[in-house]
Amino acid sequence: MIIEEGDLEDQLWDLEMALLDSDVEMSVAEEMLESIRESLIGEMRAQVDTTEELVTEALRDALLDVIAVGQFDFERRVREADKPVAIVFTGINGVGKTTTIAKLSQYFEDRGLSTVMANGDTYRAGANEQITEHAETLGTEIITHEQGGDPAAVVYDAVEYAEANDVDVVLGDTAGRLHTSDDLMEQLSKIDRVVEPDMTLFVDEAVAGQDAVERAREFDAAAAIDGAVLTKADADSSGGAAISVAYVTGKPVLFLGVGQGYDDIERFEPEALVDSLLGEA
Repeated sequence: MIIEEGDLEDQLWDLEMALLDSDVEMSVAEEMLESIRESLIGEMRAQVDTTEELVTEALRDALLDVIAVGQFDFERRVREADKPVAIVFTGINGVGKTTTIAKLSQYFEDRGLSTVMANGDTYRAGANEQITEHAETLGTEIITHEQGGDPAAVVYDAVEYAEANDVDVVLGDTAGRLHTSDDLMEQLSKIDRVVEPDMTLFVDEAVAGQDAVERAREFDAAAAIDGAVLTKADADSSGGAAISVAYVTGKPVLFLGVGQGYDDIERFEPEALVDSLLGEA
């Protein structure tokens, strides 16, 4: 059977309502639906089910392509990469970036990979103390410089430390706010140039909605991200931010923060979110 526009109309409408109910921003929802519509109209599918079932399956595949964009086996990539693996975390202050670093330190240590943290958030009062407290609780090495130091130098020193001490993974924190947005983005660009991280992960809140989408665009432009971590996902069952961030950046959401404990981090499962959306559609 060849899928025609009329076959999709009702289900695309239902899906649009489900996306909007999930707090996906309207322009993003419309772009996604147009992309899905274009990919499906005229597609040939074997007629083994009813037209409705066939369209639902085609819709699921197309939606998964959008939400699962760029997904990769995070742990495997880290294991197979030359050591040390440098991972830099970007995002504004207050979204749980430092806590996410601590959680991923625990995640790696639980899987037999050693870590060192680096405080590249050198201008914020209390930043050294905050990340040091996490490191001491976890028994992880921490590299810091005095307040106001060069953030790129801190993360670079952590990489040097890791090389000298056979540490597998460097987890670099960065500033989330400076005097101007331009200053912040230039600082992130410098870290990117000096450290040449193996991965840059953007962190924001699952409950931030459209704000998270705009920030993802901005941070991705300053230092290209490889994926995202969304915190406070336990307070947001809709998945709207995950859908939007993945769509606008073309990069995968890799982890969800689901609580305050060091173990409260989960791999993002695109299939589960698609099933949830189509259940509502």
